[in-house]
Amino acid sequence: MNILVTGGAGFIGSHTVDLLLARGHHVRILDNLTPPVHDDGQIPDYVPAAAEFMLGDVCERSVLNRALQGMDAVIHLAAYQDYLPDFAKFFHVNAVGTALLYELIVGHHYPIQKVVVASSQAVYGEGKYACSRDHVQYPGPRTEAQLRSGLWELTCPVCGGPLDVQRTDEAHVNPHNQYAISKYTQEMIALNLGCRYQIPSVALRFSITQGPRQSLRNAYSGILRLFTMALLHQEAPVIFEDGNQLRDYVNVSDVARGIELVLLDARADYRAFNVGGRDAVSVLDYAAAVAAAVGYDIAPRIPAEFRLGDTRHIVSDIGRLQALGWQPTVPLSQTIQDYIAWAQTQVSFAKYYEEATRIMKKLGTVRSVA
Repeated sequence: MNILVTGGAGFIGSHTVDLLLARGHHVRILDNLTPPVHDDGQIPDYVPAAAEFMLGDVCERSVLNRALQGMDAVIHLAAYQDYLPDFAKFFHVNAVGTALLYELIVGHHYPIQKVVVASSQAVYGEGKYACSRDHVQYPGPRTEAQLRSGLWELTCPVCGGPLDVQRTDEAHVNPHNQYAISKYTQEMIALNLGCRYQIPSVALRFSITQGPRQSLRNAYSGILRLFTMALLHQEAPVIFEDGNQLRDYVNVSDVARGIELVLLDARADYRAFNVGGRDAVSVLDYAAAVAAAVGYDIAPRIPAEFRLGDTRHIVSDIGRLQALGWQPTVPLSQTIQDYIAWAQTQVSFAKYYEEATRIMKKLGTVRSVA
């Protein structure tokens, strides 16, 4: 197949490109190489020469139109991710870019056999919980007043009692920050327009994806980048809230295999799937695992701060994708080791987390307990 991968020079995109090339496909990459994911505007050295590269933005009609010509399928990974309150930019890139993709396919009658769109676990907001009295609940976001008081855990919206975390399946979405809302909008565009115009489309809701090539500069790259960077500088990593937040983490190679599966399997058409890890891991346990892998016995620092808009707990139910034959195969310990080995080869491994934290505090994204 001739496959266009938007955002193909990025983290998930580049691993997906590698897999598709290994399977014998022709791959065209469309990427704008902009900061903070790319810091110098140069094509990363890990982008293979066997892939055709186009420099450009998915929101530019003429560029995206050229990129679609001659393609059989599209893997749409280009997106804007950040913690900053750039509300319009989230929707311009993530939603409008996706709408333009379908507009061009329909308007030019391009024979696209499949579109795979990258969504996010973030669309679930706080996800699925169980109350002993009121059963399954999908609570709304925690209020700033609650967070300022250091009351981290959610309570039942009906009775006010404690809640138990459940694995969140694809049935109920509840996005509550700008990134999550833009990604769910992107899903609706893809699945609904795809169905209407008979363009087989799939949305993949990635859990926190980790592994080599994750941008060192991008604050949204997440926990592994942050903790590794601090510990390799022999500094204590900073943990927001109390560190008991639960997440599932998935290796980027497993994500790439999930993309390939739904690309080729018609059973996935017009559906959304979680792509996540096997285990629920607390932030404190994750910090301990990274410290052990780095080899420094440095305890994390917990300064009673929080990121406004973060979810407390979210763990994906991956049963729907497993039913198609996919499984996560790379353990978290291996993901951490591989990332640390890659990070140590990067000549620009500076303390980028300090600047990111300063900006987030200035803009009110990171706030302190009263």
